[in-house]
Amino acid sequence: MDDLQLLVDLHLEAHRQGPGGDAETRRAIELSGLRKGHGLQIADVGCGTGASTLVLARELDAEIIAIDFLPEFLTVLEERAIQAGVADRITTVKASMDSLPVTVGTLDAIWSEGAIYNIGFEKGVQHWRQFLKPDGILAVSELTWLTDSRPAELELHWRSEYAEVDTASSKMAVLERSGYTPLGYFVLPEQCWLDAYYHPMKERFAAFLQAHDSSDSAKAIVAAEEREMDLYRQYRLYLGYGYYIARKSRDEP
Repeated sequence: MDDLQLLVDLHLEAHRQGPGGDAETRRAIELSGLRKGHGLQIADVGCGTGASTLVLARELDAEIIAIDFLPEFLTVLEERAIQAGVADRITTVKASMDSLPVTVGTLDAIWSEGAIYNIGFEKGVQHWRQFLKPDGILAVSELTWLTDSRPAELELHWRSEYAEVDTASSKMAVLERSGYTPLGYFVLPEQCWLDAYYHPMKERFAAFLQAHDSSDSAKAIVAAEEREMDLYRQYRLYLGYGYYIARKSRDEP
């Protein structure tokens, strides 16, 4: 079994596949101004098992296209949408985030919590802009330095994992250069990392290792996740997830 399938197995039953929280999704909705809209068309890109998708479906008058390249995650999302009573508002689509199956200029909003790193922040915001209507909303959470400088150990780790990690001011500048007007920004609180993501994942480690006969590959994945957890606990004042909400700027005539 390859590493990708092992990661799917580790995260398949999780409520979230990265740091986040329902309250934080609702806060982003408030900052976006989307509550005023009716019959909205929204794409949740890199939706995983649908934590944010379900909040969007409950909170907004919208049809949600839930996009992920992993069909196992989409199957879980579909089951959870039925249980939540919002399945009629959600359509799941297996697709890559750099090849969205969406008509240009048709979306009121693009949502992506903890997933845009897969395509890269700058590439993602630039590529996805074409799919938004004029004044359409982009809402993404992204790994962000919380200070201008940080410990070398932390810097070395995350630069090797994700070269685009940067400060909020740099991310805002990317949004502005890419044709967006920033509307809001906030940092995910610690419970979005610890209570919503890390602690539940740690509770799954034993069963995960047992299911895969404690193979070297499975143990390597657990070791990497534990290393990331330790770094967050030690250096959480320097690094977090920033939530960015922006509006597509009007093109020059």
